[in-house]
Amino acid sequence: MSLVQRIRTFLRSPHGQQLVERGRRELGKPENQRKLKQLAARLSSRRR
Repeated sequence: MSLVQRIRTFLRSPHGQQLVERGRRELGKPENQRKLKQLAARLSSRRR
C-alpha cells in the first residue's frame, strides 16, 4: 500500500476524523490564525 493510500485510509478512520475535526477547531481560533499568517510570511520572505 502506498503512503498516499495509507493516509487516505487513516483520514477515513474514526481516529483520523477526530484529528481532522480537532484541526478545524484549532484553526478557527484567532490566535492560531495569527501564528499561521506569521509563519507563512516568514516562509515567503525566505524564498526571495
